[in-house]
Amino acid sequence: MENDPTNEKLRVLKTYFGHSAFRDNQTDIIDAILAHRDCLAVMPTGAGKSICFQLPALLFSGTTLVISPLISLMRDQISALRQSGIQAAFLNSSQSFAEQRDILYQAQNNQYRLLYVAPERLDAAEFLEYAQNADISMVTIDEAHCISQWGQDFRPSYSKIPDFIDKLKARPVVSAFTATASPRVREDILHSLKLNDPKVVVASFDRKNLFFEVKTPKNKTQTLLKILEKHTDEFGIVYCSTRKAVEEVSANLQEHGIKAAPYHAGLPQQERTQNQEDFLFDRINVIVATNAFGMGIDKSNVSYVIHYNMPKDIESYYQEAGRAGRDGSRAECTLLFSGQDIVTNLYLIDLDDNKEPMDETLKAELKAKAKERLRAMEMYCKTNLCLRATLLNYFGEERDKHGDCGECGNCNNESETVDVTILSQKILSCISRTGERVGRGMIIDTLRGSKNEKILNRKFHLLSTYNICTESEREVTEVFNFLIENGYAYLTDDQYPVCKLTSKSAELLKEKQTLTMKRNLVAKRERIEKEASKSERRGRPDTIYYNINDALFNQLKALRREFADRQNVPAFVIFSDASLVDMCRILPTTAAEFLNVSGVGAQKQGLYAEAFTKVINDFVAINKIEKATEAPSNSSPTFVHTAISKERVPISVVADKINVDLMSRHLNPITAKQLNDFLVAEGWLANVTDNRGKNARAVTDLGKENGIEAIEKTADDGRQYQALLYYSKAQMYIVNKFLESGRSFISM
Repeated sequence: MENDPTNEKLRVLKTYFGHSAFRDNQTDIIDAILAHRDCLAVMPTGAGKSICFQLPALLFSGTTLVISPLISLMRDQISALRQSGIQAAFLNSSQSFAEQRDILYQAQNNQYRLLYVAPERLDAAEFLEYAQNADISMVTIDEAHCISQWGQDFRPSYSKIPDFIDKLKARPVVSAFTATASPRVREDILHSLKLNDPKVVVASFDRKNLFFEVKTPKNKTQTLLKILEKHTDEFGIVYCSTRKAVEEVSANLQEHGIKAAPYHAGLPQQERTQNQEDFLFDRINVIVATNAFGMGIDKSNVSYVIHYNMPKDIESYYQEAGRAGRDGSRAECTLLFSGQDIVTNLYLIDLDDNKEPMDETLKAELKAKAKERLRAMEMYCKTNLCLRATLLNYFGEERDKHGDCGECGNCNNESETVDVTILSQKILSCISRTGERVGRGMIIDTLRGSKNEKILNRKFHLLSTYNICTESEREVTEVFNFLIENGYAYLTDDQYPVCKLTSKSAELLKEKQTLTMKRNLVAKRERIEKEASKSERRGRPDTIYYNINDALFNQLKALRREFADRQNVPAFVIFSDASLVDMCRILPTTAAEFLNVSGVGAQKQGLYAEAFTKVINDFVAINKIEKATEAPSNSSPTFVHTAISKERVPISVVADKINVDLMSRHLNPITAKQLNDFLVAEGWLANVTDNRGKNARAVTDLGKENGIEAIEKTADDGRQYQALLYYSKAQMYIVNKFLESGRSFISM
C-alpha cells in the first residue's frame, strides 16, 4: 500500500480532500515521503502544507504523529479531517484527563491515521510507552522553526523531538514543515532534527494575492477606522503588541459600532475562548489581538490583517500577515508604524516572557538575536523600496527591490528619483569622524547642529561635519536608513548599536559614484478606489452575470452556516468560500456533478450534495438559467469570468474577478501588473517614462480602439496623473483570452 502509483495519490486527493490536481511542490514532497525519505518543506501560509503530510499518512500502514504547539490548529485540522472521513485525533492540555486517556486507548488500538500532539507530551511516560509499542509510520514536525535558536519562536521543548524519535522501536519517516524560515533557520532545522538525507523543498514565499503596505500615521486610531470603513462586511485581524493596546483598540472599535472583540493571554480562559470562537464562527468581524492569537488559526476568509504596532521581527510579521487571504482571494496587509513601536519591542525583548527554563547564557544569546531581527523589521517599515521584494529577499528569494511589483504600497505610491550622493557623503563622513563609536541618533544630531549635552561633552561640535545638514531630521533619517539597507553602513549588535562603515562606503566617499534614491511623494492608491467593497469585487447589480451570482452565493453561504451551527464547527470547516464560488460557477444539480466542485470529496459528497444541489436546482429553475451540457472538471485549464461590468473599471477589478476563478481552481492569482504587461505585449499599452523619471504606462491607439481610456486625475498633493480605465470591450477581450488558453497567456 505504501508504493501506490500516481493515480492512487490522485484518487486519495480527490476522495478525501476534494481536489483533482496537486499544487506546486506538493507532488515532490509527497513522493519523497512515500519513498521513506526525510523531508523539510518551507511553504508560505496557504500553499497547502497540510496535505503534504496528511495524504501520505493515509497511504502508510501505521499512524502518523504530528507534533504541533498550536492547540487551535489541532482542533480545526482534526475537525476538517473528520469532515473528510479521515480518522484523526489530538492530545493536548485543553482536554480532560478522561478524554486524553480515551484517545490514547483508541490510538493503542490503531483507530487513528493521524494523531496530533504537543511537544511537551513527548516525555510523558504513558504517551512514550504508547509510541514505543505503536506502528509509527511518520513523525511530522509542524512549525519546525521552533527548534531553531535563530527562529522567531524558539521553544526548548522542541529540542526533545530527536531524542523521542531515537526511542521508537523503528525510525519512522521524519518530515518537517514551516511557513517562515530564513536560510540560517533552515540550516538550523536540518541540523537540530538530525534529518537523514532529506528532500528540501523551499517554495516561493511570494503570496501574490496579498497587498502589503506600511503607513506612518499621526493618529493610528483614525487611520484604523478609515481602513475598516472599506471592509464593512469582511473579516479581519488587528494585531497589537501589548494587552493594554488590545483592550483600548477593541473598545474604540466597539464604540464606533464595529463588531470587534479582544484576545490576549491575560483574559479569563472562558472569555478568550468565546471571543476566538465568535470570530471563527463569523459572529464578529474583527478580532483585536496580541500575537497569542492566530497561531494555526485556519480561518480561510480573512480579508485583511492590520498591525496596529510593528511586530518584533519579519518572520512574525509575515506569518501573522499571512493569515489573510488563505483561500487565495485578494487581501490587504497594512502595518501602522511609529517610533514608539521600536521602544515597546525592545522592552518586550528585555522582559523575556519565555516561560520555559533556560540558562542565562542562552537567554542572552536569544535576546541578541531578537534585537538583530528587530532591526531588520525596522528597516522594512522605513524603506521606500518595494515591500514585496524586501520581504522575499529576507527569506533568501532574490528580487529587485528597486523594481515595481505594482502590488505594494511603495510601488503604488507617487514617487520621484532623487540624487542623495552629497547627503550620503555627509552622513558617512560623520560616522567616520565620530570614530564609528556612536549610534544613529547621535550622528543625525551632529549633522544638524544639535547643542545637546552629549554632543558638547564629546566635543562633536568641533568636528567639520557638525551642523552641515540643512535637511530636516526626517530627510536625513530617510537617507541614513537607505544607506544601511543598501550596505553602505551598518549597526552593530550591541545593546546600544553604533554605526559602522563598510567596504562600499569608501567608493562613495571618494566621489567615484552617484547615489540615487526613490522618494515617495503621495500615495495614489488607485486600488482603494478600485476595490470599494467586497460586493463590487464579486459583481454589482449593474453587471452582466455569467456563472456567479451574489444571490446564489449568499444562499449557499446561509446553508453552510446551518450545517456549521448544527455541528458546532466553523463554517470554513464545512466548505471554504472558494468551494462556494465553484458551486456558483459550475452549478452542479446532481450528486455526480457536485463531486466536480473544488474541495468536495466522497465524504462531503455524501454529507452535503443533496442539500446544496437542491438550493442550486431551485435557483436555476427560478432564474431560468441554461446550464452548459457538460460541467467542467477541476483539472480543466479553462476559466470562466465572473462578470463583465457595463461601467469602465481599473485593471485590478478585472484581475480580481478573474482571480475568483483562479481561486476556485486551487491556483495562484494574477496581478494587475501582469495583466498590464500582457496588454503591453499585445500593443494596447506602451511603457513610458513620465516627466519625473517614473515608469508608467500609456494607452496606444490600438488600446483606445478596443476600450481603454486614459483620464486625468488629481492626487492629494495637487499633482496631475493619468489613470487607465477599461470598458466592457477591453474586459471581454482579456476574459476571452482566458477562455481560449487558460492562465498560460500570462508569462509567470
